[in-house]
Amino acid sequence: MSDKYGATEMVIPSTTSKPSFGTRVKNHFRRFWWAHLIAFIVIVLVIVLPGLCRYPNIAQDDVNDSTLEVKSISITDPTPDSFHLNQTQVLGTDSMFHPHFYEFNATARLSGSKKPFTVVQIPPMKANDGTVINVDQDVDLEGDAFGDFSTAIMLNKEVDMNLFGRPRLKQGALPKIGVVYNKTVTIKGLNKLEGFNVTNYHITVDPDPFGNSMNGTVSIPNPSVLTITMVSRSPPPFPCLTQSSGPQSNANKGNLTMDLSVDGTHVGQAFLNDFVMRPGENKFDMTAKVNNTVVMDMIGDKYTKGIVPFDITGNSSIYNGKELPYFSKALKANTLKVELNILEGLKGV
Repeated sequence: MSDKYGATEMVIPSTTSKPSFGTRVKNHFRRFWWAHLIAFIVIVLVIVLPGLCRYPNIAQDDVNDSTLEVKSISITDPTPDSFHLNQTQVLGTDSMFHPHFYEFNATARLSGSKKPFTVVQIPPMKANDGTVINVDQDVDLEGDAFGDFSTAIMLNKEVDMNLFGRPRLKQGALPKIGVVYNKTVTIKGLNKLEGFNVTNYHITVDPDPFGNSMNGTVSIPNPSVLTITMVSRSPPPFPCLTQSSGPQSNANKGNLTMDLSVDGTHVGQAFLNDFVMRPGENKFDMTAKVNNTVVMDMIGDKYTKGIVPFDITGNSSIYNGKELPYFSKALKANTLKVELNILEGLKGV
C-alpha cells in the first residue's frame, strides 16, 4: 500500500535584517578613510593654498595703496647732530584687511635725495583707517642731509619727504610676513617766510651797553605743521645777563642772528632770542645793532624820505652756545626784504 502523503520541504525565513544607512556609511569610511583624507587635503590645497600664496602680494598692495598724512612735527632740544622729535601722522586705508604691524625702523629723507637725514622708530599699530601714529623720541641726524631738508622747507610751499622701512605684519591667524614700506608724503613748507614784517620799531642814537640801537617786533607766518623750540630747559649760567639783548647776553638761549644790508652794504645785525616758532602767525621781540651813521648818510643821499629798503639774510642759529649748522644753512638760503621808515623810528629820541 502506497503512502498517500508526500514529504514537503519547509523554508524558515532568515532573522538577519539589512544594515542601516548609518552603518553602511561607517563601514564605507572605515574601508575608504584614506581616499577621503586625500580628497580633503586636495580641496584644502585648491582653496587655501592660492590664498596663502597671494597673501604677501595682497598685503604689499594694501601697504602701497595706503596714505599717510603728517599732522604735526615738533623739534625740541636741538644739538648740532640730534634733536628730540615728536611727530604725529594719520594712516589712511580702504582695505578690508587690518593687520597688526610690529615696531620697525624707517629712514626719512628729502624726496630724490640718496642720503637719509635720520632714522625713526615706528611704534606697533593696528592698520585701521584713521589710526594715529605718534613718534616721540630722540633722533640722530646726518647734518648735510638735514641741512638740505631744512633748506627745502624754508624755500618751498610744499616739500616731499620719503619714509622707507621693512616692517613685519600679521593678519589674524595667518603667518607673520615682511613687506616694504616706501611712502612719499607731502608737507607744507615755510614758503620763504612770505609775509615777514617788522613793526613797532624804535631807533636810538646812542646804543645800549650791548651795542643795540634798534628794537621792534618781527612777524613770521608759518603755514607748515612744523614747530621749532629753541628755549633751554636749564637756567642760564649768569642770570644777571638775561635782561639784555643780543646773542652774547645769554649763551643758554636759542638765538637767530641775521645780517642787515642796504644796497649790498652791510649795516648791522638783528637778533631773535628764545626762538619758538609754531604753526600760524608768530611774533618775536627783535633787537639790532645798526650802524646809524651809515644809514643816516644813505637817507641824506638817496633815501631822502627816510624809507630805507633792508635786505635780511640769516647768519647763524645758536642753541645752548652751539651753532646748529642745518638751521643756519636754511637761514642763509633765504633773503628777506623789508622797508623801514627810519625817520619814523627815530621819533621820540
